[in-house]
Amino acid sequence: MIDDVFFLPEASDEQIAREKAKARELRRSQWWKRRRSSGVCHYCGRRFPARELTMDHLVPLIRGGRSVKSNVVPACGECNAKKKYLLPIEWDEYLEKLQAEE
Repeated sequence: MIDDVFFLPEASDEQIAREKAKARELRRSQWWKRRRSSGVCHYCGRRFPARELTMDHLVPLIRGGRSVKSNVVPACGECNAKKKYLLPIEWDEYLEKLQAEE
């Protein structure tokens, strides 16, 4: 079941384009506006004005993610830029490595 919700098998350029279009539509939805209005970045937990939060795909589109409510979160620009195309487990490993270096 999880494959049906989050992943596309080997996403093609056409599938990625369709998912990006779905993401644009989702960004205009009341659901997303309410989700973003909390002002909290999913990754770092810091507060930002809602308009400064971006939509990030937990499983990136290029890695087979989909533009569905269960796969998108509000993220600050800094976290979104650092996460890039990492999967959730890879992101957690990255954060653990940073903490170990401190």
